[in-house]
Amino acid sequence: MNKAIFWDKDGTLIPDIPYNVNPERISLYADVQANLNRLQTAGFRQFVVSNQAGVAYGLFDEAALTPVWKRLSTLLAPVGVHLDGVYYCPHHPGGKVDEYAKACACRKPEPGMLLKAAQDHAINLSESWMIGDILNDVEAGNRAGCRTVLVDRGNETEWLDGPHRTPTAVVNSIEEATDFILHYHD
Repeated sequence: MNKAIFWDKDGTLIPDIPYNVNPERISLYADVQANLNRLQTAGFRQFVVSNQAGVAYGLFDEAALTPVWKRLSTLLAPVGVHLDGVYYCPHHPGGKVDEYAKACACRKPEPGMLLKAAQDHAINLSESWMIGDILNDVEAGNRAGCRTVLVDRGNETEWLDGPHRTPTAVVNSIEEATDFILHYHD
């Protein structure tokens, strides 16, 4: 079984520009490349798990996401980081596109994307981590059986408590998250 890091995308790996699918507007936070490399070197497989409600809202087609994932891979490649997979949820119960306007098991805080990745890639969830910038990310990770890190960039606005919404750690950067995870596994 493999261990993995599940990354939220917007607000965690890249600055959050709402509903952006323009690859030219995608950039990584300064500490992302080096620290994803450290985690990969430590044996963690790496996945992006991202809610993409813009599809359900009719703001862009699902096909518009492919260049986004390619851009992420291009930005990570210079330091040898390889994403093992990208899982996304195009659904939202308040959507305007009938096909995607629904509740589902994949939209975070539901754990569906993590569970699917674990099944597809033989991931041991109890040895894995979900890292995100809001408590819905934390809840998805905890519900999947992962440990969790909240990167507090000020993006969480609701701070709603719940049985699965307490992270293993709260940090201010990807570097701090990486340090915590690597120390935890020493």
